[in-house]
Amino acid sequence: MTAPRARTRVAILISGRGSNMVSLIEAAKAPDYPAEIVLVASNRPEAGGLAHAASAGIATKALDHRAYPDRAGFDAALNAELEAAGIELVVLAGFMRILSAGFVEAWAGRMINIHPSLLPLFRGVHTHEQALAAGVRLHGCTVHYVVPELDAGPIVAQAAVPVLPGDDADSLAARILVQEHLLYPRALALIAGGLARLVDGRVVFAGDLAVADGVLISLSAQG
Repeated sequence: MTAPRARTRVAILISGRGSNMVSLIEAAKAPDYPAEIVLVASNRPEAGGLAHAASAGIATKALDHRAYPDRAGFDAALNAELEAAGIELVVLAGFMRILSAGFVEAWAGRMINIHPSLLPLFRGVHTHEQALAAGVRLHGCTVHYVVPELDAGPIVAQAAVPVLPGDDADSLAARILVQEHLLYPRALALIAGGLARLVDGRVVFAGDLAVADGVLISLSAQG
């Protein structure tokens, strides 16, 4: 009899309320979910998501970036916490801090992020305003591996919503956030379960999963 696959040890990094963190924690409660959330860390001690994680029985760590003399000092402290917790995969969920190239390279292939646009369109901030200004008909969110270049890593999964007449940045953001909460746990499960992996800088999937499962690109007519 084959032994069950060990669950991947995951740390989630947040800077605020952590709504995507909440969706990941809820998904990981399922006994067959392939990832275990073992640590939630924040660069802001006041981040509301820390209390939620603690109430769910997850270890938390606040590392106030303002207490460190430079970016390298903060990143070294964060890396030490991740290593001490035996983390195998780092998940950014509203972590509003640019990590140094050295940190990113140390976690290459082991760190993912969710970005509120259909990358490679609209990198950086104010993505919903960018989408409206460009007049696109589809907008959405992307789960991708983190690389030193901002929002440029290999794409794991995307979800799209239509841009509706009368949309503003707030209404568009709200509909996309719903999709983020669905997409991120499913993308994490693909990676942690070994069904999505990096090969030569691109994400490849087990068998015909990308077509059969309907996970990787989902279009919601209602948003």
